[in-house]
Amino acid sequence: MTDPAQPVSQAQARMDAYEQQQRAIEKRAGQIRHIVLVMSGKGGVGKSTVAVQLAWSLAMSGQKVGLLDADLHGPSDALMTGTEGTRMSTKDGLMQPVSASGGLKVVSMAMLLEDPDTPTIWRGPLRAGLLRQFIADVDWGTLDWLIVDLPPGTGDEPLTIAQSFPDADGVLIVTTPQKVSQQDCRKAINFAHAVKLPVLGVIENMSGFVCPHCGEHTAILQEGGGQQMAEQMQVPFLGSLPLAPEIALLGDEGKPVEGGDVPDTVSEPFARMVDAIVHRVEETEEQDA
Repeated sequence: MTDPAQPVSQAQARMDAYEQQQRAIEKRAGQIRHIVLVMSGKGGVGKSTVAVQLAWSLAMSGQKVGLLDADLHGPSDALMTGTEGTRMSTKDGLMQPVSASGGLKVVSMAMLLEDPDTPTIWRGPLRAGLLRQFIADVDWGTLDWLIVDLPPGTGDEPLTIAQSFPDADGVLIVTTPQKVSQQDCRKAINFAHAVKLPVLGVIENMSGFVCPHCGEHTAILQEGGGQQMAEQMQVPFLGSLPLAPEIALLGDEGKPVEGGDVPDTVSEPFARMVDAIVHRVEETEEQDA
């Protein structure tokens, strides 16, 4: 005869394990000064480029920075940080982040796959569970910044991260000048409002093409749509980034824009973006103090 108390005991054990994991998450978060979530409502807008270059710039300025790739189905941060093919090790029961140049600590699903072409065919509970492990069971150490690169949309992964970091500094929204991107980014902004996280601001990526030969700026996808959307949604606009072949090449080679062989028309907008984000985070911190 089946013991009727057994299901109750199993449920209690799962609850105890969840609460223990939550305490570990809170402990990790308590060692991180600033947490920034990078979102977009739509894929293909360069969200990972923004997240990676932001994290790298902060790390190369001498700060302790972690980059969490929360896109489990399309992890690209390992490739873009030059850590592709490197597996995470374990020490004292904790996963160890992989170190990229500049001392940047990187954690990505790509570091758990034997074959980079293997798809992650998981339902929501499994994805949420792994993301919580990426926080609770990773030896992040003490960080000045943790940049979280979220997958497109407002589904399981963004919700899991938002619930894991309720005191995050805020959400950075990446869009392109196109209306189809802005439409979905509005949902991302409203998602942040719904989970009670501050919207740090909007970045308009691919805002004009910069010719690598003459430096001429051409508005292929028009311009100004991101700023207009930010004004309509009453959130800050933090700047525009150009559509430049150098950026794509550096991403494929796993190299940072800062210190790279790129023209000022490309590097300066990225530097201004980082400054604007840091200023916005500090401003939000002062308002909450």
